[in-house]
Amino acid sequence: MTESLLDAVGAIAAEVGAMARRRWQGDFKRWEKVPGHPVCEVDLEADALLRERLGKLDPNAGWLSEETADSAERLLGTRTWVVDPIDGTRDFIRGRTGWAVSVALVEGGRVLLGVLDAPARGQQWRAEAGKGAWLNGKRLRVHDRDELPGARVPADTLPKTDADLIGVPRPNSIALRIAMLAAGEVDLVATLRWGREWDIAAAVLIAKEAGAMVTDALGRPIRFNSTKAEAFGVLASVPGIHQAAVQRLWARAMKASAR
Repeated sequence: MTESLLDAVGAIAAEVGAMARRRWQGDFKRWEKVPGHPVCEVDLEADALLRERLGKLDPNAGWLSEETADSAERLLGTRTWVVDPIDGTRDFIRGRTGWAVSVALVEGGRVLLGVLDAPARGQQWRAEAGKGAWLNGKRLRVHDRDELPGARVPADTLPKTDADLIGVPRPNSIALRIAMLAAGEVDLVATLRWGREWDIAAAVLIAKEAGAMVTDALGRPIRFNSTKAEAFGVLASVPGIHQAAVQRLWARAMKASAR
């Protein structure tokens, strides 16, 4: 792994992000893949451009993307690109800024590098395994705390059982919510449902390289480029409250995982 590869992926993500931003808040086709899961033609254009550009960088790497039919061939190679062309499509369609281009390179179940490009926010997040995480070139480090009450969480509303937490504005993109943790803007990000790896792969590395702890909703390690490309939720937090968050959410997560 070299710095030049991370730079190259960052440049590609920026190119795709710029293309999407030109279409953002404009006129484009949109529909639902299934009820409650929107997609638009810009998602597909971004997917095609990413595959072309990243394929030239590493022609032997497999491909896993939200907007491409999955193939078991990705499991046969050494590395796999794990991509969400536009994470946060709802915000993209609504003309809001909470969306990003997400690109990760995975090897042996681990993310080697990750890039989030959020052009509507003027932000690019980068990370490389073992070498750190950056936002617009500034090195990131989480702000730790040792008490769960008072922790900041990206949420529109909080249930009564979590009234001791503090809600902060929440982008639609789960990747951006996790990146907010890396930047010290929140202390805890949690989802309690089955989700797809492309939503979180790049952001998980960014958070970890900034010093956060990241597991699935039950506190287990997340392995990427898995057979089903799924993980049961994500629980990302500053280190000092991670175990307390796992304990608080355990019963809810167990109930959700059994559905």
